[in-house]
Amino acid sequence: MIIAENITKEFGDLKVLKGINLHIQKGEVVSIVGASGAGKTTLLQIIGSLSKPDGGSIKVNGVEISNLSERQLANFRNQEIGFVFQFHHLLPEFTALENVCLPAFLAGKSKKEAEKRARELMDLLGLSERLEHKPAALSGGEKQRVAVARALINNPSVVFADEPSGNLDSKNREELHDLLFQLRDRFNLTVVIVTHEESFANMSDRILTIKDGVIITD
Repeated sequence: MIIAENITKEFGDLKVLKGINLHIQKGEVVSIVGASGAGKTTLLQIIGSLSKPDGGSIKVNGVEISNLSERQLANFRNQEIGFVFQFHHLLPEFTALENVCLPAFLAGKSKKEAEKRARELMDLLGLSERLEHKPAALSGGEKQRVAVARALINNPSVVFADEPSGNLDSKNREELHDLLFQLRDRFNLTVVIVTHEESFANMSDRILTIKDGVIITD
């Protein structure tokens, strides 16, 4: 599902990634761990197409994403990739249902089609009573589940999660961890997670440890 070869990234004089190579299979849950500043989030953003590497190549679901124009890349990202971040990034002026629907609207789907899919996902995630609530009226766990539903609205091949439980209490953290694995099994998703949570990482199929810009264990 994901092939990255010799990925490098620098910010000024700081070499953040120093030749990363990785292969991730379809349906795998892979955790990326390491100390702060090791390059975890930078790698996730690059293989998730949010940032460009200085060198190397990346294929996601058979597509060499470095060869795509900005417009093609935006379309590919919208249709093939879902994102879940530590902070949910919900738009406060929209309801939970509207927030989930936004990527579907960007993909050109009708309001009827988008809302049908959004309602199905939100029901699956235990949010059927929260459709018309705005983010300010939701708990932290509910906001993150809305973000998960939004990530899944366009049936992506891959979900990238950057510290998805880092802003949650222990109960909601455990529920989110279990949920991601349930969704992997239900939708045959590939899931790539940056996490500091050792117990979460240990649930994964594989753990990639980054230190000083290189993968030191797999």
